[in-house]
Amino acid sequence: MTTDNGKREIHGIARSVRELLQGMKYSIDYYQREYKWQTKQVEELIDDLTSRFLEDHEDGNPRQAVADYGHYFLGSIVISNKGGQKFIIDGQQRLTTLTLLLIYLHNLQREREDRVEVADMIFSVKYGRKSFNLDVPERQAVMEALFNGEEFDPTSHPESVRNIYARYRDIEAHFPEEIKDETLPYFVDWLTENVNLVEITAYNDEDAYTIFETMNDRGLSLSPTDMLKGYLLANITNESKRTAAVQTWKHIQQELSELGSEEMADFFKAWLRSQYAGSIREHKKHAKPQDFDRLGTEFHRWVRDHHEQIGLKNSDAFYQFIERDMRFYARWYKRLRQAAAEYTPRLEDLFHIAQLGFTLQYPVLLATLQPQDDEPTALQKIRIVAAFIENLLARRIWNWHSISYSTMQYAMFMVMKQVRGKSPQDLATILAQRLQEEESFSANERFSLHKMNRYMIHRLLARMTDFVERESGLASRYTEYVGNGKVRYEIEHIWADHFEHHRDEFSHPADFSDYRNRIGDLLLLPKSFNASYSDLPYEEKREHYLKQNLLAQSLHPKGYERNPGFQRFVQQSGLPFKPYDHFKKADLEERQQLYIQLAERVWSIERLSAIASQSA
Repeated sequence: MTTDNGKREIHGIARSVRELLQGMKYSIDYYQREYKWQTKQVEELIDDLTSRFLEDHEDGNPRQAVADYGHYFLGSIVISNKGGQKFIIDGQQRLTTLTLLLIYLHNLQREREDRVEVADMIFSVKYGRKSFNLDVPERQAVMEALFNGEEFDPTSHPESVRNIYARYRDIEAHFPEEIKDETLPYFVDWLTENVNLVEITAYNDEDAYTIFETMNDRGLSLSPTDMLKGYLLANITNESKRTAAVQTWKHIQQELSELGSEEMADFFKAWLRSQYAGSIREHKKHAKPQDFDRLGTEFHRWVRDHHEQIGLKNSDAFYQFIERDMRFYARWYKRLRQAAAEYTPRLEDLFHIAQLGFTLQYPVLLATLQPQDDEPTALQKIRIVAAFIENLLARRIWNWHSISYSTMQYAMFMVMKQVRGKSPQDLATILAQRLQEEESFSANERFSLHKMNRYMIHRLLARMTDFVERESGLASRYTEYVGNGKVRYEIEHIWADHFEHHRDEFSHPADFSDYRNRIGDLLLLPKSFNASYSDLPYEEKREHYLKQNLLAQSLHPKGYERNPGFQRFVQQSGLPFKPYDHFKKADLEERQQLYIQLAERVWSIERLSAIASQSA
């Protein structure tokens, strides 16, 4: 498109989220269709938005007061308008995530009378066809499922679809509890009306990509990591020591870059929080960012402002900060991150924690360490804290308590302060006492599967199944159960979904469904098994359980006859395993009690002191 004098037009307009998305449709060119945001980016976006909102919100405000709340700038998007069709050149990651957040808010408000309608910012209907604001055919099915609250298996779908599904689950886990009550419509109003983006529109691809490249030219911009490096090195006055520190920094940066492009910054956030954060922002109006918060966003400024507090008083101290402290904590941070990504014996709890989607563990783990710790002592400390965190998360999930970032942030901050520099024995005592404050597994005798916790129950069943097999002398198959193998494992109901077969014990389908979804009726079995046998009566499919894991085999008498290791485990543990010829209501209740006792054994509080008592 050109103006009357032949010049090409480029428009830049500030738009609210509602103006940008309501009734609009955007296409994405085939060569940049992948949605690649990970948990970290979603968590940061949710934190930024909710923190900014809470700065202005006060209970008791009328809804119209939101109009006077502060605005939040979410950046720019670049659009190429070709023949009246809008193509996103830059910004699809943010727009996709915003759409997922709107879907979540739509679902969260579904039963509320004071809901703010956001559906028209998610999709539009034309000639009877529903299409989403980001009109990408391969994403249609997952977006429909999320919008309708339906189950969806992303396993065999492209990368973008898998990421979309995972990031929606991140939003569910991370969205603050304190905004889900009567505050929710205020937040939705603020998000849609007070959050702004600049829409830059060009009318040909050449101009659009020129804008994109100019905006993303970061050659002269310095990151917080760069600025911290400059500050620390500038204060080392001895030239030879400065040269050595430069080489150390370069080596650490190369090592951490193997984990990811942003790991250097993430390391500084985790390390500096672990050792120096003494305060954290309260979630209330006008509360200011404190140590923990600032170290997550501007760690370079925080170090400069607090250099004397952390011992940076002379050139040698700056040198030691890099050569001793940074080198030590970076080495352990890398080991923690590697163990979270790949199942590692003795550090397996780090992998278990990562499988639950938790991200607050690293400052807590590093907080226990001191540069003078030798390898065995440091490893022992890490194992105790990792066992504690996984135990805490399992107990909260079982008792239907949130483990979201916003819910757990303050608790993890307090634990981090408690465990700094403690010995293994003191760690075990402090953290065992903290676990005693949590509800036990027996506190929720009706723990069951519902629409929102399938992923978490899958992970708990994987741990319980793997525990039984390892305690029976078999090799761990945990990574296989959580999807790192060729076989896809799914949650299997022992009872087929046929209420009519259970009328002798249940008068209503809802009562039957309640029992059927209890964890005592669940197993973890290959997807192919579920496809072939899940609809069969218990008596028929029980024979097929003999070819599966020990938790499934335990339903059949032959599961005990052919497994001496399992027999020994049952005898020594005292757990009430037993086979069933039939599986009635009373049998399911027995099985539920078995699973509760098994969970108490898997996530035993005594395990912390056991690790502490092992020779270093």
